Amino acid sequence: MPKGLIAVEPKSGRYESLEAAVVAGGGQVVPPADAEALVWADPAVSETMGPTIASSPHLEWVALPFAGIENFGEYLDNDRVWTAAKGVYAKPVAEHVLALGLAGLREVVTYSRETMWSSQKGRNLLGGNVVVFGAGGITAELIPMLAALDCEITVVRRKTDPVPGASRVVALHDRLSVLGDADLVVLALALTPETTGVIGAVELAAMAPHAWLVNVARGAHVDTDALVAALKADEIGGAALDVTDPEPLPDGHPLWTEPRAVITPHVGNTPEMGIPLLADRIQANVELFIGGHGLLGVVDVEAGY
Repeated sequence: MPKGLIAVEPKSGRYESLEAAVVAGGGQVVPPADAEALVWADPAVSETMGPTIASSPHLEWVALPFAGIENFGEYLDNDRVWTAAKGVYAKPVAEHVLALGLAGLREVVTYSRETMWSSQKGRNLLGGNVVVFGAGGITAELIPMLAALDCEITVVRRKTDPVPGASRVVALHDRLSVLGDADLVVLALALTPETTGVIGAVELAAMAPHAWLVNVARGAHVDTDALVAALKADEIGGAALDVTDPEPLPDGHPLWTEPRAVITPHVGNTPEMGIPLLADRIQANVELFIGGHGLLGVVDVEAGY
């Protein structure tokens, strides 16, 4: 079988650019039954992946469309290489983190809801302390942005290996030791059983009263009920959430009317922003696949990300 026979599923005119990326990388778009590789295009449609894989006896590689792979966990195996879009969307998401963090600390959120000229409030991010959970692509892009503001950056991660640009790195289980000094706490980590509920009542109580929480990872990282209670009790400065639990956040949920919460509907990376970036990654990986080289964004099946 010639190298480079690749299926792009599910079929949709929305993903024609991914088929073009396969061709640009030297591959040929074919039906799943003939394919050596599968580019799965839609992160919201996972239930048909099982039958598609079952009908593709020659698959060596499956490419998933998002950095987060929790929707596809049941299909992961060690029979083929799996890749995710790790780092693909990092730049726009990091930009969104900065926008949300500044909007919170500089009180843009509360000012925007005023109906008259109000008193002066807010604080700088300049020279501030930022704690970032996760050491992936978003963090790698965010650190230089924060460095330009002379921020002191602490990274919380599973391992304590150094992170370029971070002043210190602490293990996930030591997170309480660094939360009290933070002006801004950013969640940019993978969702695993270990990180589900990583910010709960205890963590929120450990944060400074002025600190803002920004979540651009997954809603389940945060205990939503505990967050609502913390905001109501003035335990933290506020929360800016691009992801929620549940998601979408239901009509009438108390976070919608919480004056120190801002909700954006998972737009750190929109399809319009993301598909061209994903196409670039697919083209690069097709070239590597055909050349017999290691692929970008390989999933650690055991770790789940």
